[in-house]
Amino acid sequence: MTGRKGCMKISIAAVVVWTATAGVVHAQSPSAGYVEGVAQSAFGNVTSQAYGAEVGVSLGAVVQVFGEVSYVKDTAPSSLVANAQAIANSAGLASHATQPTTIGVAGIRFPFPASSKAEPYVLVGGGVAQVKKDVTFSSNGTDVTGSLSQPPYYIVLGSDLSGSETKAMLSLGAGVVWIVWQKLIVDFQYRYGRVFTDEGLNINRAGVGIGVRF
Repeated sequence: MTGRKGCMKISIAAVVVWTATAGVVHAQSPSAGYVEGVAQSAFGNVTSQAYGAEVGVSLGAVVQVFGEVSYVKDTAPSSLVANAQAIANSAGLASHATQPTTIGVAGIRFPFPASSKAEPYVLVGGGVAQVKKDVTFSSNGTDVTGSLSQPPYYIVLGSDLSGSETKAMLSLGAGVVWIVWQKLIVDFQYRYGRVFTDEGLNINRAGVGIGVRF
């Protein structure tokens, strides 16, 4: 009789432990995936704004694959601004130089499952960036960029001041996802990108994403 009671207690204890463990595992299990829109402040060569979208799919408890498309309004290096200003000074013009950059990245994201609403993560990825040199020249407020090759300027812009190029890039990042309500999430994030242009381009972005899990 005593033996039966002991076995029953052990069985009940085992059920309780299994239930509690299952509850924690369920609480820590990531969703099937997520999608979010992102707004960021970009800094490095210049301070600018960036925005984009990110989507991810879970491969397991601690691994997700993600894809990101973002647009950074300006990543102009000091050399671009200086070269444009030199041309402008020689022709008696005013110049304005920006370097918008479009980013496409895919990679792996490593969340740290937790029972709380906060889920930190790190990520690494690679992709491409299209870097465009957007330089304009004006005279008395009138844009004359399209007529620089004509009299009285006779100026032809080189590849250092015009055109675009697509180069490989590396992306590293970290952040914390906050589960606001049910499937609604807020992603506080930081991203570092290295674009392998001839001069080399570093892009730092910090911001917030708002999205849903599915």
